Amino acid sequence: MPNAFASLALVLWPAICVLIFVRLPPGRALIASVLIGYLFLPPSPAGFDFPLVPELDKESILALSALFAGLMTCRGRIRLWPESRAAQGLLAAFVLSPVLTVLTNPDPVIFGNVWLPGMRVHDMLGLVVAQAIALLPFVLARSLLGDADDLRDLLAGFMLAGLVYSLPMLIEVRLSPQLNIWIYGFFQHSFDQMIRFGGYRPIVFLYHGLWVAFFMSTAVLAAVALARGATGRRALALSVAAIYLLVVLVLCKSAAALLYAMALVPVIAVLGQRLQLSVALLLAALAVSYPLLKGGGAVPEQALLSLAERVDENRADSLEFRFDNENALLDRASAKPLFGWGSWGRNLIYDPDTGRQVSVADGEWIIAIGTFGWVGFLAEFGLLALPVLLLWRAGMAGAAPAGAGALALMLAVNLVDMLPNATITPLTWLVAGAVLGLAERAGRSAQRAALPGRARPEPLRTVL
Repeated sequence: MPNAFASLALVLWPAICVLIFVRLPPGRALIASVLIGYLFLPPSPAGFDFPLVPELDKESILALSALFAGLMTCRGRIRLWPESRAAQGLLAAFVLSPVLTVLTNPDPVIFGNVWLPGMRVHDMLGLVVAQAIALLPFVLARSLLGDADDLRDLLAGFMLAGLVYSLPMLIEVRLSPQLNIWIYGFFQHSFDQMIRFGGYRPIVFLYHGLWVAFFMSTAVLAAVALARGATGRRALALSVAAIYLLVVLVLCKSAAALLYAMALVPVIAVLGQRLQLSVALLLAALAVSYPLLKGGGAVPEQALLSLAERVDENRADSLEFRFDNENALLDRASAKPLFGWGSWGRNLIYDPDTGRQVSVADGEWIIAIGTFGWVGFLAEFGLLALPVLLLWRAGMAGAAPAGAGALALMLAVNLVDMLPNATITPLTWLVAGAVLGLAERAGRSAQRAALPGRARPEPLRTVL
């Protein structure tokens, strides 16, 4: 159980967040508050569960605190409604789709002696509020992180956060994952899953070692992007930082996160921005289309399993377990295709005799489809993928600032990682909002550049 210090940290965070916004410029304050809150506040089950409202945990508290601090210190700059009509529609669908989910799920779900209640009006309110809170880093980033300076600050923030977080990570690699127990009084996951390849992988204050490894892979990409845009000693220092972060990533013992970094580091270091944006768009399109490919039998599961067996037999078994659960849960989701089964675990599968849960939903895509149906999935993944498309379009017109391709790749690879894992975090929404803000500003610049030039009047001459 979380100790008193865990509750105190969550209670004090709004005041700390306001102090950050008072001391720093708005963009940097948002970056710092979201990164620090996500990385260092206690994870669930630490939080506050009040009646009729979503649980207040680290993610919701840091989002609400950033909104409150932003409204206090950045009056007039925060706009909750995006410019793109497509983004407006997806945002509305993401927030409001739970209404139809609740209305189409009034009946209970019964498996043996397990009885899952039907959805009620108070569930509707709670789900809508939870969806809106989740979007707060997205809308704040879109408003406060929209130019080239903000882009560099965001990349620098990820790199610096990775360097700072590497210290507790190395402690846990050496001593075993204990920091959350020592500081907050509990362990947030299964300890067995933190043991890999004869050693420990760090979890620190996140939900799983996979979350830590993925964050470190994005820190590596950010450092490489900064190093590419630097010169002289600064470029050398940033390159050393990138190599150090890559070594720490190896110690995380996560094959997927390491694969992402090894695949995208050359893309950021060598390719031009237009090609980077094209690769990001391809990855985002793959993530959005994966459920269709999966349902149509176009995913080469056996080939992927054979490839995984060559690397490690345990990883192949884990991948096969994921595929089997995805197939079973996709079949269950097909019974409620449009708006899903709703919350309370109604989207999962249980033994009909004992009522024991026999399915595990790992990937964010299958969680979204099972809970909120195809409408909810397209709203969520579409809202995350659309900024990549808009920035790609601006980049093809030459209007995207330097480093935009790297940020788009960080968002796109997060979308890809949401296929095997549920790694959708406040950092995901923060980066997505920043990419959308960059795309909107770059799009306006491209439109102005495309306008036919107006004849300028001849300057007046004075004859003395």
